[in-house]
Amino acid sequence: MRKQKFVKDSYVRMTELVLPNDTNTLNNLMGGKMMHWMDIVSAIAAQKHSNRIVVTASVDNVSFKESIKLGNVVTLEAQVTRAFSTSMEVHITVWAEDIPSGTKVKSNEAYFTFVALDENGNAVPVPEATPETDEEKEKYAGALRRRQLRLILAGRMKPNDANELKSIFNL
Repeated sequence: MRKQKFVKDSYVRMTELVLPNDTNTLNNLMGGKMMHWMDIVSAIAAQKHSNRIVVTASVDNVSFKESIKLGNVVTLEAQVTRAFSTSMEVHITVWAEDIPSGTKVKSNEAYFTFVALDENGNAVPVPEATPETDEEKEKYAGALRRRQLRLILAGRMKPNDANELKSIFNL
């Protein structure tokens, strides 16, 4: 039986200031820089859950809902939503705050998947993730559907084998 850890114990909060070198010609945060920060904060969450070195296995759709401007403070929050045998799904939420004006908006959110590795670079089992709050339980329940969709899109699972998705797609 795998060890269990609470979802909340993987929570990570990271704060960055958008500086001129982080922006494009419109003085907005570059998407690549945002994804870099998202990868870091989510990797830390996965490491906290697994107590292992982790590598990024997949990145779900990253949509930019609100632009982030030069001088904004960016807060990234991440935590494991569910753990499978050797992989973990991590949810990331990104907030942009204009401190002088007192405004704060959710810029984007995404799911990243990480695999835990041993010292030789081999995938190793990770603890189960135990959700406690309603929000954690909702994300946990949806994680299996998101995982099956990722595997289908990657060509690693046949649509007819995706039991969690059958009711959605009438398979």
